[in-house]
Amino acid sequence: MIDAPPAGHIRLRLTVAYDGTAYSGWQLQPADVSVQLRLEESLAKLFPSAPRVHSSSRTDTGVHARGMSVHFDIPRDTFRMEPRKLVLAANAHLPEDIRVVSVARAKRGFHARFSASGKQYRYLVWNAAAHDPLLRAQSWHFTRPLDLAAMRAAAASLVGRHDFRAFSSTPGYERKHTIRHVTRCDVRRSGALLTVVIEADGFLYKMCRGIVGTLVQVGTGKFKPDQLLPMLASRDRSLAGMTAPAHGLVLWKVYYDPKKPRRPDPSATDDDAADLG
Repeated sequence: MIDAPPAGHIRLRLTVAYDGTAYSGWQLQPADVSVQLRLEESLAKLFPSAPRVHSSSRTDTGVHARGMSVHFDIPRDTFRMEPRKLVLAANAHLPEDIRVVSVARAKRGFHARFSASGKQYRYLVWNAAAHDPLLRAQSWHFTRPLDLAAMRAAAASLVGRHDFRAFSSTPGYERKHTIRHVTRCDVRRSGALLTVVIEADGFLYKMCRGIVGTLVQVGTGKFKPDQLLPMLASRDRSLAGMTAPAHGLVLWKVYYDPKKPRRPDPSATDDDAADLG
């Protein structure tokens, strides 16, 4: 079924970047300040309809984004500015740690969440005795030496279609579908900075942080690379490694491949279609 804006409306697609340090995550919360709240407040100053935005993901408290994908619908007759000018107008009403990066008219049937075919997260680890003060809110400071070769071997074993329940924290409800297809899991090093790049068709609650925490513990020798596949097979979170801190994680990019089927609406299934990193 094609998802379309209401009659007389148009759908706009945004790319949003933010530093999540000061926020309770992306999603609206009853008593907390979220990124979604601040973005909707900004748009309400520009459009009388005060549009509700829909995102590709729901990042957790403290998690950052460079490529959050968002859409919203507005009455056609209220959109009187060029998309590039909407970038400037929206940012004028946003705090400095949230920025609209781009705006475009959405293609027919586009939905920020259900049209997504995959996502890329990156996690930064600063591996040195002294932390880089410029990355203190965007990287995990880990002082112990790490075996990069072992971490890379372990990361490579996670590529493919697996049940990732053992690397995911419990979201507070029962899940039956915990299989995800990881297409990339790399560990890069540049001086003291390690970057873990993970791409998949979707992510479970704290799955990225569970993977990174386990890979770091492989780097310290607590686990061996060949132990990760048995961890996956166990489906037992207590057998895998630690959960890395939230502040090192960045939603880097969301992919949209028109050749791949739309993701299911979780109101009709129990699929955990939106991730919390």
